[in-house]
Amino acid sequence: MKLLSTLGRYSLATLQEIGSVAIFTFNGLKSCFIPPFYFKEIWRHMVIVGFYSLPIVALTAMFAGMIIALQCYVGFTRFNAEGAIATVVLICITRELAPVFAGLMVTGRVGSAIAAEIGSMRVSDQIDALTTLGVDPMKFLVAPRIIAGVIMMPFLVFIADIIGVMGGFLISTTVLNFSVGSYITQTVQNLEIIDVISGLVKASCFGFCMVCFGCYHGFYSDLGARGVGNATTSAVVASCIGILALDYLLTALFFGK
Repeated sequence: MKLLSTLGRYSLATLQEIGSVAIFTFNGLKSCFIPPFYFKEIWRHMVIVGFYSLPIVALTAMFAGMIIALQCYVGFTRFNAEGAIATVVLICITRELAPVFAGLMVTGRVGSAIAAEIGSMRVSDQIDALTTLGVDPMKFLVAPRIIAGVIMMPFLVFIADIIGVMGGFLISTTVLNFSVGSYITQTVQNLEIIDVISGLVKASCFGFCMVCFGCYHGFYSDLGARGVGNATTSAVVASCIGILALDYLLTALFFGK
């Protein structure tokens, strides 16, 4: 009975957490479409999510393209299929690696900062002060971050697509001795708009997931420095798991049979 009691308690706690996240996400999404709109806050978070995250996303995409080119060359030489490297690099970057890596990198940089910032506001009673002043915390704190994440993540991923493909091109033409003209021709011929669109749609969903988890865990942070630290850790872990789960669902939606 003690085992069943423990299992039931954890099951109910998990269901309660899922329901709380769902309600919070719904209220945050609803706040994005109901005035007032805090455009200054939206612009500030767009700069934080987009511009300040660009260097780490670009660097990650560059190395991802280089690594794929090298690994494909090692594997494809066994089957005399080196000519497919350009196509594989293109598909891997646009469909999967650019959106997933960008989502994970921005989660580590921005998602954690969102949870820490809002958690600190909860600890210092600033959220209660906003409510006292007649400002809806969902509209002022959550909605601008959701809008910024959904809008800016596709821009980051589009730039990551270009830089990642360029990384594969540089390694292939300088290290692996591929012809520049043939590599570019093969890349252009095999470029399909659905590959790029699927990556951009994933990016928006990843940005939404990252911001919602960051805001949720910060909003309901426990008091004290340890509570803020736990909220930050929980936000990053939940966002990473959510991004990978969404990646599978969206891949099945776009390319599943």
